[in-house]
Amino acid sequence: MEMSVARETVVRLEETLPLYDATELTKGGELAKIKLDDKLYTLRITRTGKLLLTK
Repeated sequence: MEMSVARETVVRLEETLPLYDATELTKGGELAKIKLDDKLYTLRITRTGKLLLTK
């Protein structure tokens, strides 16, 4: 079976993107601060296991 060009591009992109574990970012807790330039964001892991990123 041949892989389409679009699918192959997606696979390559996924293989090259950095992967971060949210539980490592929060050091096992529920919150982490993320800085971008001079702005600070909060990463929260909800009780239902979803991620929220807020200013």
